[in-house]
Amino acid sequence: MRFGKIDVTKIKKEHLFKGTKGTYLDITLVENKTGRDEFGNDGFISQSVSKEAREKGEKGPIIGNWKRAKEKVATTPAPAASNDGQPVDDDVPF
Repeated sequence: MRFGKIDVTKIKKEHLFKGTKGTYLDITLVENKTGRDEFGNDGFISQSVSKEAREKGEKGPIIGNWKRAKEKVATTPAPAASNDGQPVDDDVPF
């Protein structure tokens, strides 16, 4: 999971596009080449531009930064044991 913050004042409105359910902004998450920076960011967020704009050499602006969320370690519980120490095989689907 990742969390990010975007400075909406940096969004280039000419690269927003209409879809069937709203107006959309394409973004790209780029990982820092040297790892986490001094602010704890793992990378930056840039606004994607159209293929035509990229072919003309235009790059999308950097509009924010992102961080990896601390991942929780999942633990698997040990199987329940019967009175004789053998695992209980119950067919409960949950």
